[in-house]
Amino acid sequence: MAKKSAPAPSPLTFDLPLSLLAKLESLRKRLGLTSTSEVVRHAISEFDLTKFVASSEERRQISVRLDASAKASLVKTAKRQKSSIGEIVRAAVESLPEKKSKK
Repeated sequence: MAKKSAPAPSPLTFDLPLSLLAKLESLRKRLGLTSTSEVVRHAISEFDLTKFVASSEERRQISVRLDASAKASLVKTAKRQKSSIGEIVRAAVESLPEKKSKK
């Protein structure tokens, strides 16, 4: 009977802030590992997944209507800042005061 082999590793793509990428590289050198994948595998093996609590709020996708000039400004800014339109809109909404000021 043929022996079952372990499934081949599969790629996993995700984004990280540059500061965390720098930490991965530093850890790779310090631990004497040969790849970022090895550092991530090591981190996952050491991490207690049962105690993980997501720090982000639940999200919902919404659609809004913007005039062409406002949308163009957002697109231009997102490209210039290497950001997403959603990130800019979130910052804009978060910057609004909670209560309407009296005039």
